This record gives sequence, structure tokens and C-alpha cells, in this order.
Amino acid sequence: MRIKAGVNPCCTSPLGHDTGGDKMWGKIQYCLTFSLLLMVALADHHEGHDHGEHSADHHHHLHHGKDEPHPSHSGKDELCHTLSPHNADFAFSLYNKLSNNADAKGKNIFFSPLSISMALSMLALGAKGETHSQIFSTLGYSSLTEDQVNEAYEHLLHMLDHSQEAMLLETGGGLAVREGFKPVDKFLKDLQHFYHAEAFTVDFSKSDVAVQEINKFIAKKTKDTITDMVKSLDPDTIMVLINYIYFRGKWEKPFEVEHTHKADFHVDENTKVTVDMMKRTGRYDMYHDVSNFTSVIMVPYKGNTSMMIILPDEGKMEEVEKHLSKEALSYWHDKLFRSSVDLYLPKFSISASFSLGDTLKELGIVDAFSDNADFSGMSEETKLKASKVLHQAVLKVDEKGTEAAAATTIEIMPMSLPDTMILNRPFLVFIVEDSTKSILFMGKISNPTEQ
Repeated sequence: MRIKAGVNPCCTSPLGHDTGGDKMWGKIQYCLTFSLLLMVALADHHEGHDHGEHSADHHHHLHHGKDEPHPSHSGKDELCHTLSPHNADFAFSLYNKLSNNADAKGKNIFFSPLSISMALSMLALGAKGETHSQIFSTLGYSSLTEDQVNEAYEHLLHMLDHSQEAMLLETGGGLAVREGFKPVDKFLKDLQHFYHAEAFTVDFSKSDVAVQEINKFIAKKTKDTITDMVKSLDPDTIMVLINYIYFRGKWEKPFEVEHTHKADFHVDENTKVTVDMMKRTGRYDMYHDVSNFTSVIMVPYKGNTSMMIILPDEGKMEEVEKHLSKEALSYWHDKLFRSSVDLYLPKFSISASFSLGDTLKELGIVDAFSDNADFSGMSEETKLKASKVLHQAVLKVDEKGTEAAAATTIEIMPMSLPDTMILNRPFLVFIVEDSTKSILFMGKISNPTEQ
């Protein structure tokens, strides 16, 4: 049984039609898909199940009616915001586990904590008893009811979905179901209603075909950023649960292409690589935290998202990582002040993949992966358990387009000499959605040249 996390599926987006002559864009793209593959724990429980009984209307049954009225979101704002601190705590717990892994040293770390929290909340829809309690406890939701969590995500997805020229941010889910297998009706309806999940049937007995169909779904949702996330599937797989977030934003103040130059990036004290270093002088919110060996800068996108970059002093990355928390981020955010800055940011494209099963067990989600798993909310007849959890995230940072737009961006600069922030050594990155205070993506860029 597998959980696969990969970047979200892709089609053509409003941002994909830049002619190259109209404007100069600074673009950043983040794509991510998180997939859970649920397979039969006791295969003999599935024997004798009438496969033909449901197949004729299965597709119809799984899909959510497009004409169904969208529920009112009035009064949900406060509930929606209650998820943010819990999700942030989970994000930093997960980051600490990933960064302390022996294999992570000198490697890029990049993931979507929101997507992982959302995927596990989708999984919790079908969990009962101790299995459900462990998922909610690990996510920090113990003080919330299941209805509160689900309604909060429903509203959060409604608020996060933006499809406009300035920004594209899409979230949702998918459920690939074995042909002839009928999940509990309430589980399907709740997935569709609260998490915008699209369900479709797959013949898992034909592994190659199933892999192709699921990868096609993921590719579509991630605008073809992730095309081969699933490598193989166990023929006993019953369901694949997918969650995705796709984000593409334009810098509020784009970088000028002619200022991009070759520069050294110091991966560690003994290793340096050559990067394409972008440069822009402008007014940014920043803060030098001398007591915590850190410089912080906010680089906004058009719309309501920002990139928060944290640059530890040389040799201080591990010390800064130890104290990373939502309180630290909040402290730095409150200390920001507008200043003139010479900003040097490497242009890069990275992809990070993780197998999260063991990490989630260490964080407290144990039963879901064992024969003690209780997913009777998904199937009353067949005993299920989760197997692998794979997560993949892709991050692209660059400047696109022509010089034209750069000329239209005019800033009044103070006469004093600007501060300088040169991101030529490992730094931390957070992509934050301002209206919901959600951390969409986070990670550490240790080597911008490592794909």
C-alpha cells in the first residue's frame, strides 16, 4: 500500500500564455501532490465480493454534481483560521524530522505542509477509533471535532482557490478506486464535499494501466509539472488518495533579466557551485535578528502570497533550524520594516521527494500502517490499511519575459545606501498565503543546482 506525494497535475493555466513581449514576469511555481494508496490488509476478506454489482454505475456514483449549490461560508472564517496554528506546528515537527535525517545533510528539503495535513485529514474521514485519534493527535486537532476540521478545510479550499492573471493557486483531491470495489457512501460524499476530491475507477489488476491513469490525473492537476510520480502499484491496491496544491505567482516587483549573472553559491565550507544569480534593488520588508544570527526578507507576489526567506549567518543554519517554530516566524514577521535592499536571489529549479511512512509513525500515526488499522469508515466489509506515503514537491524560481515591464515599475528610493542581502549560502524558504496565514510550502535550499 502506498502513499505517493508528488507535484500536482498540470494543464495549461492563465499564466502559461505569456507571449514574452508584453511583460516581464518574475515567476515562481510550486507544485505538489500527496497520494495515499490504501490496499487490502487481509486479501481473503475481499474474495467473493460481487464485482459486477457496482461497476455499471460506479463512475456516476463517485462524481460530485457540478450543479450542486455551494454551501454558504458565512461564519466559517474564524474556524478556517483555527487550522493555521495547528498546521504550522505540524509543519515544523515534520521539518525537524526530515532535516535531522542522516540522508538530508546537504540536501534540499521542500514540501507542502498544508497538502500533507489536508491529505491526512482526508484519510481521517475513513478512520475510526484509535486510528482516527492518532491522526488527529499528530495533526494537532485533538481539541477540534471532525465536523469542525472538515468544515474548516471546505472553507479554506474555497478561500485558497485563485485563478486570475496575477496568481494561480489551485487545491483539491482525487480518489482512484479499484473497479468493482464500493467504498462507504458517506466517505465518498465527504471527500467530494469538503475536499473537492474527484473520484475515478482504476483497474489495479493491470498495474501498468493503473500507473498511467493515476499519473495522468496528477499531471493534469499540476500543469504537467509532475508526470511520472507513481512508478509502480501493488495489484492488491484498493484505493489511491491524492491531494494536490499548485501555485504559480508573479513577483510583485520583477527581476530584470539583464542583471542576472553567474555567481558562486556556497553549499558548505568545502563546496561551492555556480548559479544564475538574479539581482534587484528595491523596497522590501526585512529584519536583521542579530541575537538569533538571522536575516529575514519578504518578497511579495502579486495577489496575497509572499515568499519569506530566512538567511542564517554563516555556519549558523543548524542553530537556527533548532529554534524554528510558528512563534519564531511570527516574531520575525512582526519585526519587519521597509528598507531599500540590493537583493541577490539564485534562479533555480529543484525537486524534493520523501517517503513519509516511517516519519509519520515517529510522529504518532502508527495504527494506520499496521494490521490494527481501522478504516471501517471507508469499507465495512474489507479490512484496509495504509502502506507507503510518498511526497514530492517541485519549486521553480526565475524571471520570465522581456524588459518592457521593468521599465514600468518605478520606485521612489531613499538617498541612503541600500542594505544588501546575498543568498549565496543555504537558506530557508516559506510560501505563505496571507489571508489564511497558511504555510503553503516550506523548505531549505542547500544546493540550487541539485535537481
